[in-house]
Amino acid sequence: MAFEVKDIDESRAPLLDHLIELRTRLVRAVIALMIGFAVCFYYADPILGYLVQPLKDAFPDGEGQLIFTKLPEIFFVELKVGLFAGFMLSFPIIANQLWAFVAPGLYANEKKAFLPFLIATPVLFLGGAALAYYVVMPTAFRWFLGFGGEAGGLQVQALPAAGDYLSLVMQFILAFGLTFLLPVLLMLLHRAGIVTRSQLAGARRYVIVGVVALAAIVTPPDPGSQVILALPLLVLFEGSLLLMRFQERGSRKQAEVDADQSAEDNALTGK
Repeated sequence: MAFEVKDIDESRAPLLDHLIELRTRLVRAVIALMIGFAVCFYYADPILGYLVQPLKDAFPDGEGQLIFTKLPEIFFVELKVGLFAGFMLSFPIIANQLWAFVAPGLYANEKKAFLPFLIATPVLFLGGAALAYYVVMPTAFRWFLGFGGEAGGLQVQALPAAGDYLSLVMQFILAFGLTFLLPVLLMLLHRAGIVTRSQLAGARRYVIVGVVALAAIVTPPDPGSQVILALPLLVLFEGSLLLMRFQERGSRKQAEVDADQSAEDNALTGK
């Protein structure tokens, strides 16, 4: 059976039915999050071991450790790991519930226009998170550890706390993952008619300044991670402009086809 995108639902459900539907979707999303949290909390130790691997690799062989200065700290760290990883695991289900609630109110062409953004969002987020984990974090950690040594006759050593390290890792992953959604935001604004490609192209110099400022704000204060974030964002911005060009070209062609079809219909009807 071929995949068919149906048009907007003909039935007009009252407000109460919409609220009941929203509650059902939210309950399913929360249940998915709770299941994801339970699974990831059970495997919190190996997940935490995976997250500390960039720090371990940044230390010389046989050196480096994570400490906790408060007795319940490591327990709350594992709670955060379970919640963070559980959200990542359950995000496809949460996004599906959101789509299932919104989709009945969209026309078929609106669904087709929105689906690419729904697919691109997790792909771009995972791409940004992977860049943070495999490239940025090892570079930043080696740069931070380079400040160790000796000062005033005392040995300066890095003894990162588990809670602080996890917060830093989450900051890296979320910052890179969310900022990589820039093309989705720009394309949605363009499709909604809020901005045009020519306006964005004319504001390129301001966009460059804004991207550099954003990279400086959302990343730790090391120049390496700021540059590694700013450069891909600029590439994504230019890629968004290119996609907008294709989109505008396709819209013009479709408008010409519609105009020709309308002229033919008018000729046949004698108008």
